[in-house]
Amino acid sequence: MPAVSDSSGALKDDVTTREAAEMLGVSLRTAQLWVERGRLRAWKTAGGHRRIERASVEALRSGAGAGTEAGHEGGAEAGAPLSGPGRLAPSAVKPSEQPLRVVAVEDDKTLQSLYRIAIGAMPFPTEVHVAANGFDGLILIGKVQPDVVILDLNLPGMDGFRLIRELDRHEDFDTLEIVVVSALSQAEIRDRGDIPDTIEIFTKPLAMSQLELFLSRSRRRFLDRHGVV
Repeated sequence: MPAVSDSSGALKDDVTTREAAEMLGVSLRTAQLWVERGRLRAWKTAGGHRRIERASVEALRSGAGAGTEAGHEGGAEAGAPLSGPGRLAPSAVKPSEQPLRVVAVEDDKTLQSLYRIAIGAMPFPTEVHVAANGFDGLILIGKVQPDVVILDLNLPGMDGFRLIRELDRHEDFDTLEIVVVSALSQAEIRDRGDIPDTIEIFTKPLAMSQLELFLSRSRRRFLDRHGVV
């Protein structure tokens, strides 16, 4: 990776999490874990973005070797649930065998159950996690680092509109795919603050075939990012 500099050409004193990961030759999640464990010194900007001290990245890169922990990312310490005894960390599993991680933020218990059944029946590996309100959903998303979030907009506590804004503030979720499932009309969504055009919206009652098609496409995009034909 080329050195990260500002508009004047001078090296910046801090880097983003993604830049640190590229400098160290590890995944984004591994860099996040090293920040959480104190191996990299970091702070949050006023806007909520994480910045990592360049000197600590350089020290780690020139020290004992940045890649020594890469094989442990995504295990129990990363907050990902175990799917069975001896579950391998994602980095030890072929991309084609890695599960599509899905978080559903929905307060309707019937729909929660339908999500679990439909997603669990997809013809590829999946992990399904459910939260019943926006606050729990935000925490769960941070722990699980999902590939897809299925989001209701009318939620107790933090609603779906605010949850989207919170996620949009953090660079860690720039590859996260969100699909909204809501009974609100397009006009009602606009009146309540609207959502980014990149987010697909399905109207309740949801036809599960719509969700299955969306998840299949998400899976294909995941495999494409990892060069799997």
